[in-house]
Amino acid sequence: MSKRDYYEVLGVSRNSTPDEIKSAYRKLALKYHPDRNPDDKEAEDKFKEAAEAYEVLIDSDKRSRYDRYGHDGLRAGRDFHTYSGFEDIFSAFNDVFRGSSIFDDFFGNNSGFESFSSNRRKGSSGRGLAERGSDLRIQMPLTLEEIANGVEKQIKYKHWVTCKACNGTGANSSQGYRRCSACDGSGQIRQVSRTMFGQFVNISTCPTCNGSGQIITDPCKVCSGEGRVMAEDTEKISIPAGVEEGNYLPLRGKGNAGKRGGDAGDLLVFIQEKEHPEFERHNNDVIYRLLISFPDAVLGTDIEIPTLYGPEKIKIEPGSRPGQSIKLKGKGIPHLNSYSKGDQIVIINIYIPQSLSSKDKALIKELAESPNISPKKKTTRKEKDFFDKVKDIFSKE
Repeated sequence: MSKRDYYEVLGVSRNSTPDEIKSAYRKLALKYHPDRNPDDKEAEDKFKEAAEAYEVLIDSDKRSRYDRYGHDGLRAGRDFHTYSGFEDIFSAFNDVFRGSSIFDDFFGNNSGFESFSSNRRKGSSGRGLAERGSDLRIQMPLTLEEIANGVEKQIKYKHWVTCKACNGTGANSSQGYRRCSACDGSGQIRQVSRTMFGQFVNISTCPTCNGSGQIITDPCKVCSGEGRVMAEDTEKISIPAGVEEGNYLPLRGKGNAGKRGGDAGDLLVFIQEKEHPEFERHNNDVIYRLLISFPDAVLGTDIEIPTLYGPEKIKIEPGSRPGQSIKLKGKGIPHLNSYSKGDQIVIINIYIPQSLSSKDKALIKELAESPNISPKKKTTRKEKDFFDKVKDIFSKE
């Protein structure tokens, strides 16, 4: 199967700058990362494809060879890296995010993407393997005004916490254990098999004690041996201006407590944009559709309109036509972790009344007879549509 054009994969033009290429890859890498798309083969393939395209286009020598000879030129070179799995591409993934203010502020101050999946470690109590607690995910609906200005929110949620009565051990006292007879306290089961090629030893976690090496004989009266209990907590979070749908804020260690003293997982607060009754968001710009009367379009007027930051008065120039736009600089959404903002685009439309009194119709008929009202040249498509609508009104009289 032939490879797709690398510029097409990242959605950039052939004269894109390295910063534009890096920005495009960042968006795709976050969108198709395996932890966001578990068991999704299509997302996995797109994640690999984007990383492969990025490695070529970010390197000036490889990019030059690719621009001249395409994929054949890369196969001729000996330094091109073919990705075979996720482990191979995390270096490129980490490189593009390392040092990024977006990544550091929104995904934590680490050098690479932190997996959602839980891990296991040796418990601090010395009682065998401890499991990291699972992550919790919640949705945080925000209005465009909250996204534009940034906001503090308070959330209340339920999660597993370490049992204070037993300090997470699950036992009622330090004597509430006995050695596991299945693994003799080692927490592991060794199975030896002999074949014609020699002797093989397979070591696995003991299923009887789950790797702890001990069996609880006197369970904690509070948690019944679980080592954790369900509790309700409240957290105050500060959401920066400029976030968008799909971004998430990780609260480290605020997820479910782990078993047998394991570290707690994270609480992942995913941003969800509420539909706005007046504005449409396009990246960091907002669109506002303004409906004005025919006299206001012809004569011009000053009119007050809403913005994300409060009312704003704008000037409608005489002779304004449907589809014309007015740009309000800096009245859009802030760029994340930046002082710059998008714009508000006001798109003008002309109101055509659907019901007129006899007096209204008489006035408009009189006006239509004026030589300054009728077009003197070939009308544009928008003008023709407008006059056709006016004509339809009178034809119904």
